[in-house]
Amino acid sequence: MNVKLNWYLTVTLASSLTLPISALATNGYFSHGWGTKAKAMAGAATALPQDTLVSATNPAGMAFIGNQLDLGVALFNPSDRGYEAKSDFDRDPATGFPTAPFVTPGRYTSDMDWFIVPSFGYNRVLNDRMTIGVSLFGNGGMNTRYKDRPVWENFAAAPDQLAVPDPSMAPPGTIASPTGLLFTATDPPMPVTDPAVPPELGNANPGGVFTARTPTGVNLEQLFIQIPFTYKVNDRHSIGIAPVFAVQSFEAEGLQPFRAVSLHPDKVSNNGRDWSYGFGVQLGWMGQINDQLALGASYRSKTWMTELDDYKGLFAEEGDFDIPPMLNLGLSYKPISALTLAFDYQRIFYGDVRALSNSNNVNINPCFAPGEKANFCLGGDKGLGFGWRDMDVFKLGASWDYDAHWSFRGGVSYASEFNSGGESLFNVMAPATVRWHFTLGASYRYNANNEFNLSFAYMPEEELRDRNPNITGGQTGSIFMEQKELELSWSYRF
Repeated sequence: MNVKLNWYLTVTLASSLTLPISALATNGYFSHGWGTKAKAMAGAATALPQDTLVSATNPAGMAFIGNQLDLGVALFNPSDRGYEAKSDFDRDPATGFPTAPFVTPGRYTSDMDWFIVPSFGYNRVLNDRMTIGVSLFGNGGMNTRYKDRPVWENFAAAPDQLAVPDPSMAPPGTIASPTGLLFTATDPPMPVTDPAVPPELGNANPGGVFTARTPTGVNLEQLFIQIPFTYKVNDRHSIGIAPVFAVQSFEAEGLQPFRAVSLHPDKVSNNGRDWSYGFGVQLGWMGQINDQLALGASYRSKTWMTELDDYKGLFAEEGDFDIPPMLNLGLSYKPISALTLAFDYQRIFYGDVRALSNSNNVNINPCFAPGEKANFCLGGDKGLGFGWRDMDVFKLGASWDYDAHWSFRGGVSYASEFNSGGESLFNVMAPATVRWHFTLGASYRYNANNEFNLSFAYMPEEELRDRNPNITGGQTGSIFMEQKELELSWSYRF
């Protein structure tokens, strides 16, 4: 490789490291694929290496890539994501007041609809047995930002409102609290003359510290850096190992009412962006069984991340937010020389991360009581999570070499339902409902060294509807999301 390319590679790598990997969400919060060609085939790549981003799916595939550099950029558009709340919340028949916290009825969508996601990959053949490379890519993420009104504006009493924990102590005119918490309140609210009065002495919301504010939402971003090394056992079989380094950032806003049920109330919301760093490993195998059939398998371990200390009162296990493991099994088959079919099965183990898998459809009323809080309150080992289960994804893709310059691709994938409607409360922040992916793409080989690639993915809107009786009573609601993605890349073979 010449000096000019070395200089260009160094500048490109440094630039990629400074770019934020903007949030996205397809299969949960994992990308539907990595590499433009694989994305055009719905992410099927475990047994079909086509560029250096295959390392994110199966590092063993790098053994069949050769000397190559790939640069890509995706425009990701979660064009319609948000939540809808119905007006069927429970009311006291005598007063008409709600008897439980509720979400303001209406349909609300998140803004910030366009994101730029860069990717980079490089592979170097060391000898006839070994290769080494580097890949940078966005593993996934999530972003929501609701500006119209606070999502959980009805989850806390009015600022400095007098509340009485024991109804027998209530003054004349006391009625049930509109929020349905463990206190009763006067109507109209009886202001506390000294806002410093603590909650246990009657101030339900001192200084408005539990009052929800706009915007409401989260921003989770993840950057993965892999260094894949492969070894060819023989001409047809390779094994690969890739140390995985990850950086993630997280920020939450508008979650003030949940401070009241947290082990660490000052570490729940509006603490700015927090950073976390971690390490894992990915192993893979690929075998070219014959001239038509290839098989592949890979496993990425859990990526053990440092804790998000600024949000240890929000996430289970006091800010522990590891990245879940992933398994890929795949095959590719060439019925004729110009046509390749590929199928992948992927399992994402969201259940291995408590911050993701813990249920939020639980009774948290005891968490409002003063004193030491139980481990099912926010921030505890069993604290509220997103209720995500392990996800199974099935991917089918096809590639057709039209002539010496053009190739065309297409694919479809389907993901299992990994979240029940009863868990929608927290998932308003992360409405990862998409299950189908429909993809198309093409490559143009300009010459022996340069190739230009394009992929487009459409993820139709999927809605998840139910109720969370433990927190919002009988109110029904839903979360929904639709997505589109366009990616362009350049491949250079040397």
